[in-house]
Amino acid sequence: MQTGFWWIILSIGIYAVIHSLLASHAAKRWVENRVGSGIYQRYYRLFFSLQAFILFLPILALIVLLPDLRIYRIPRPWVWLTIFIQLGALYLLINSIFQTGALRFTGFAQAFNINEATRSLPLVERGMYRFVRHPIYSCMFVIMWLMPIMSWNILAIAIGVSVYNVIGARLEERKLSQEFGQEYITYKKKTPFLIPWFKLSK
Repeated sequence: MQTGFWWIILSIGIYAVIHSLLASHAAKRWVENRVGSGIYQRYYRLFFSLQAFILFLPILALIVLLPDLRIYRIPRPWVWLTIFIQLGALYLLINSIFQTGALRFTGFAQAFNINEATRSLPLVERGMYRFVRHPIYSCMFVIMWLMPIMSWNILAIAIGVSVYNVIGARLEERKLSQEFGQEYITYKKKTPFLIPWFKLSK
């Protein structure tokens, strides 16, 4: 295969390992013990967001720099429909981030306000969170899988990010269950995982 498919898959795998390690409780406790709880509470989330952004840039560069082959192109007029759906998903993604606190989500709120670093947030169940537990990931899936032009390199990043998002969402739910207890367990029972109105029967 004369593409960068497997190199991109490998790079996403390495990224996922680093990202998961830095998000783990063990890594957070290690950092907190080394720098102190004050510095950790104020700056770790910002550090986590910045490193996630910076480390993802080389993966995006691989899509452009490595050889690639086109799989398909969505023809007109259907391409306008897919772009419209993508823009809607992008809007819902940004809206979902703001519902959980955009500045807090990225870590800027904690870095510039110590009260934000220690303040507990309520469980968000409004907006898109009424329909799925992880709307940010759901919207990312829509954007990635409705690309007007699909190539092997784009397919690689779509597969890699999708798989990691599902795994990451499951790991995130363990933390949320510990943080919110029965409140999150109840929310989890009544709200679908990633697809609105679709719940796996147990």
